[in-house]
Amino acid sequence: FSGLEALPSGPDTGFVLIGERTNVTGSAKFRRLVEAQDYQAAVEVAAVQVRGGANVLDVNMDAGLLDSERAMTTFLNLIATEPEVARLPIMIDSSRWSVLEAGLKCVQGKGVVNSISLKEGEGPFLEKASRIRAYGAGVVVMAFDEQGQADTTERKVEICGRAYDLLTEQAGFPAQDIVFDPNVLAVATGIAEHNGYARAFIDALPLIKQRCPGVRTSGGISNLSFSFRGNDVVREAMHSAFLFHAVRAGLEVWVQKPISVDVVEGQAMLAAARKYKRVVQVGMQRRSTPHLINARDRVIREGKLGTIGLVVNYCYYRLRPTANQPDTAPHPTLDSSMRAGRDALRPHTNLSQPDSSRETE
Repeated sequence: FSGLEALPSGPDTGFVLIGERTNVTGSAKFRRLVEAQDYQAAVEVAAVQVRGGANVLDVNMDAGLLDSERAMTTFLNLIATEPEVARLPIMIDSSRWSVLEAGLKCVQGKGVVNSISLKEGEGPFLEKASRIRAYGAGVVVMAFDEQGQADTTERKVEICGRAYDLLTEQAGFPAQDIVFDPNVLAVATGIAEHNGYARAFIDALPLIKQRCPGVRTSGGISNLSFSFRGNDVVREAMHSAFLFHAVRAGLEVWVQKPISVDVVEGQAMLAAARKYKRVVQVGMQRRSTPHLINARDRVIREGKLGTIGLVVNYCYYRLRPTANQPDTAPHPTLDSSMRAGRDALRPHTNLSQPDSSRETE
């Protein structure tokens, strides 16, 4: 993908961070500026994303009272005149095809469309894919089909594999222009079925890469912590811990506010714990749903973090000792830095015995 400059792409490229603040559905400030037609100030929002480390800019103009096609065209034409911003590829983001095509008509370089899916069936999917291909853009494909959104590992892999075959065999898409989004869904919502959503996403990543060679994988990380909206410290800690595991599993592209992301390499788990001091544990299925919801509500109500835990690390890795895996044995999925993080946290929390008095563990 490219703006005025090409975005490097290869085995050694590493992850790609997509700035999400130029999105009227995700940024109240940006929406106010666009609705007031203060586009110069809106362009500055984009520039801040670039300075914060974004590799791609996500632009979304889907607001109820907004002329979305006109707003998309106006904004993209303006940022094309700002060299600092124009060098980045643009992700044209909309749920409406007319808005996506308006963006495709004026974006420079090789952009990427976010997104299409099999929700309406194979015919409309292939028609849109062929148009996107004719414009020379890449495409983000959501794990969504006629039956609804994929929420299990098996469904995510199945839908992405089906879309891959259609795109490569019938729409003429090269695999490197396809980005699959297996759906990052919210945890700790109060619904027991949602507790495994983080793990399902992470488990699906390597399977999708195996089933669909050459593609990239992405996710909207902010969705994970939606239950904690209003508590940015908790949300940032969750995102950091989740990204640690997701990147290791094969995640290459994510949509996130750039300056809110911690380093997700090395001892990220331990670093997050040290930075935030106390972190709410969510999504771990060994705790009952009411326990998690009480913890969440207390955090939101009191505006502080609860007893230290490893956040979404527990969504995927169970550190609790079992009869077949004594506490002293190395965990099969943890490297030395992860075990160091676990050991550093052990004095602050009992990982093996539930305690109803510790609401926010």
